[in-house]
Amino acid sequence: MTSTLVSDPLPIMNQQSRKIVLAVVIGNGLVIYDFTVYGFSAAIIGQLFFPSDNPLSSLLMSLLTFGIGFFMRPLGAMVIGRLADRKGRKAGLNASNLLMAIGTALIAFMPTYASIGVTATLFIVLARLLQGFATGGEIGVASAVLMELAPKGRRCYMVSWRSASQAAAALTGALTGAATTAFLTPEQLLDWGWRLPFMLGLLIAPVGWIIRRNMVETLCSHEPRPSFRALLSVHRTPLLLGILLIATPTASIYLMVLYMPTYLVRNLGMSPTMSLISACFSSAMLFIAAPLFARLADRYLARKPTQYITMLASIMLVYPVFLALTQGLDEWASILIITGYSLVALGNNGVTTVMIMESFPHHHRATGMSMVYSIGVTVFGAFSPFFVTWLIGTTHNPMAPAWYLLGTMIISLYALIRFPRAT
Repeated sequence: MTSTLVSDPLPIMNQQSRKIVLAVVIGNGLVIYDFTVYGFSAAIIGQLFFPSDNPLSSLLMSLLTFGIGFFMRPLGAMVIGRLADRKGRKAGLNASNLLMAIGTALIAFMPTYASIGVTATLFIVLARLLQGFATGGEIGVASAVLMELAPKGRRCYMVSWRSASQAAAALTGALTGAATTAFLTPEQLLDWGWRLPFMLGLLIAPVGWIIRRNMVETLCSHEPRPSFRALLSVHRTPLLLGILLIATPTASIYLMVLYMPTYLVRNLGMSPTMSLISACFSSAMLFIAAPLFARLADRYLARKPTQYITMLASIMLVYPVFLALTQGLDEWASILIITGYSLVALGNNGVTTVMIMESFPHHHRATGMSMVYSIGVTVFGAFSPFFVTWLIGTTHNPMAPAWYLLGTMIISLYALIRFPRAT
């Protein structure tokens, strides 16, 4: 069924718009699950596709490939975001779903290095490039749809469900990883069990198509044609400051949730199952907290005050949090500290997204937000696990994640101060 264009974004939530929200949130969660589940399998993928006599080298190469996927995000943001701004939001979302399914299938069924040699390594890299391209367009388009469906007094709440869906995706990935680690022997996990989370991710193809097939457009039929030249020249300030503003949430999600299981096992001696439970707790609490933070923020017209509170709290707490983790706390105390800090650092992400999107006109919104997010994630989040792992290996200082996070927070605080107010 073809999608229809409405004359203006839907002003109130009706049954049809609720179905669109559900389709966007579920589809976005599936895309993010497929992209991030690689991070939970990084150590095994390093052994199977990047063999080396040094286990640290294999892990670093696997994490580097995790980061390589981000290089395609800006290109995906431009191509898929422009498609969504010109042909409709549904077209952009369907394109990202299809490309993500192809990339995930390549990883799920790829023979290992031991079977076909360097060809396996090259195809894993290709799969990550495809996944990165798909993700680059998905998040900005999904965010634009959710904001365009909401009345102005509920924008933060609506967009927060995109952040919540990412938390749910991380939770699903962590639970899948914890289950395979707990119920399979190390030999079974290394032989075939690591493929199971990726096979689960292939649901993105049928489920994504089914839930979005009848989606009604929120793109206006009378909008001006989007132009990259206008976006880069007229809206240069929100583009650049938005990229810096994204530094904190992207670095926080990749270090505090996705990389944390690896950090806890390698540097603090925690069991693999308990380390993945850490990611489960953080993701579950973020899924609950993101809409609650956003409801509170919607009570105020100004977007900045609540962001100042959470950002300053994150800056003050980051060093004490990692200092406590490195002092030999028991596993459950460590998990609670990580979960609590993740809520402070990431709970306000929906408000940040809305503030950035409100700085772009409707016909540039999907492309603008996609570019801000994809470039910000690529610069500040993509290689954060690789960089922190290398830094710990070089300096033997387990506090490295705290210093990295502190740097990104100072950058984002500067951007928040300078970010223009929406007109």
